[in-house]
Amino acid sequence: QVRLVESGGGLVQPGGSLRLSCAASGSIFSKNNMGWYRQAPGKQRELVAVIKWGGSTNYADSVKGRFTISRENAKNTVYLQMNNLKPEDTAVYYCNLRWGPPSLFDYWGQGTQVTVSS
Repeated sequence: QVRLVESGGGLVQPGGSLRLSCAASGSIFSKNNMGWYRQAPGKQRELVAVIKWGGSTNYADSVKGRFTISRENAKNTVYLQMNNLKPEDTAVYYCNLRWGPPSLFDYWGQGTQVTVSS
């Protein structure tokens, strides 16, 4: 059983910063990818950023230069540092952990609300 626990969401003014954390526990394959997705009301869930076990990263164009994803492999923890937040960043942010093939293992956190508003 794999469990993901997120923390760090909240209410912030435009231009502010937040740091999200996600700690994974359970039987986890070391060579995994961890990422953050978000879902705004009435919209589909979208990729924000992903980091592979070796450290390479990918970002959505909308957050490049403002968000930074990082990880601590020894703690099975991924972080998302969000700077210069905008109202359009308001969403529920979900942590994701996955690895495979040959079998695909795909796990999600419960989500944490981020609201950017004055």
